[in-house]
Amino acid sequence: MTVTQRETSHAPSPETDAPVGVWLNGARGSVATTAITGLLALRAGMADSTGCVTDTGMLRDAPLVSWTDLVVGGHDIVDTPLEKKAESLVDSGVIPAPVLAAVRGSLPEVEQNLRTGYDARTETGPLAEVVDRLAGDIEEFRARHGLSRVVVINVSSTEPPADHRPEHDDLDALTRALADPDDKALPASSVVAYAAFRAGCGFVDFTPSTGARLPALEMLAQRERVPFAGSDGKTGETLLRTALAPMFTSRALHVLSWAGVNLLGGGDGATLEDPRNARSKLSSKSGVLPALLGEDVTAPLHIDNVPDLGDHKTAWDHVSFEGFLGVRMSMQLTWSGVDSTLAAPLVLDLARLTAAAHRAGHVGPIEELGFFFKDPIGTDEHALAEQAQALASWANGLDGRGDS
Repeated sequence: MTVTQRETSHAPSPETDAPVGVWLNGARGSVATTAITGLLALRAGMADSTGCVTDTGMLRDAPLVSWTDLVVGGHDIVDTPLEKKAESLVDSGVIPAPVLAAVRGSLPEVEQNLRTGYDARTETGPLAEVVDRLAGDIEEFRARHGLSRVVVINVSSTEPPADHRPEHDDLDALTRALADPDDKALPASSVVAYAAFRAGCGFVDFTPSTGARLPALEMLAQRERVPFAGSDGKTGETLLRTALAPMFTSRALHVLSWAGVNLLGGGDGATLEDPRNARSKLSSKSGVLPALLGEDVTAPLHIDNVPDLGDHKTAWDHVSFEGFLGVRMSMQLTWSGVDSTLAAPLVLDLARLTAAAHRAGHVGPIEELGFFFKDPIGTDEHALAEQAQALASWANGLDGRGDS
């Protein structure tokens, strides 16, 4: 299979301080394995960058590291070899067989960079020791490969929303709680964010989990002078909603209800079958329509696990709206997508953009990356066109020389 590279691909730039590490939490999962395989295919010239926003003309002036200068490592709590996981994704139609055949020989090199992650169900002892171990793995990875910086991206399974605690609002109090072996003061995603910041890395949460969305962790990011972004990658139904909902408001049409049903299988389907985990996903999706329509709207939303669908996701939406003279009308639509195939290029985009932000001296939440998320940190803007404009203006204006 031969592919012509797109004309807008970025050439390597000495101003990006290559190479850059991409540390994936959940590195053996479907999204991570698809991203890893896709990156290896891009580097080998066996795939083009369709789906990668950073390789479009919109971001042609952004100071981004090249695909060949991204080095991948990560944590996971399972030990399935990447090659076996990739084979299963070929069987389910996520990764084309010729692509895996072309990059299979490079997967062991990535495998050597994977380490055991934090499993809250089995690991004992104080969380401070967990943070030390995770941060140490990332620091060793950076040193071993001579990396200018590392971006940590959480692509692990969705976890339930975390109950608020006073320690979440104060970094000193949180640090003391982490030293107590009997105190599990942070959910797993926030432990990962803490470790990323401790290691001096930017952090991206591609999931709806708590991650860095705690005041104490923002304090830590500010102290360590690192950026972060999230949360919950916008790949399917919500992407469609953020493009279409502004159409109704711009044409003065009144939306009465917007109902949705999501059918999916695979690991995500099984995870979201647990109502506690589904609450995080439903919460991240629920704020989009009121923000875009300017008012509350009846918007029932269901997520159902259909195991035989695997990574193929179907979303049905029914929109009831009112026009001139109160005449009722409706719009119905179906989105059928392959979840990991849609998510993986965005993970790679976010690695490049977050590394560029870190290089340019950005500290704290990167609101301009809201384009990629259902529940963007640091901004209430959800309209896709406005988000794209903000992203382009920001990324193309980054100073590639920055503060190293």
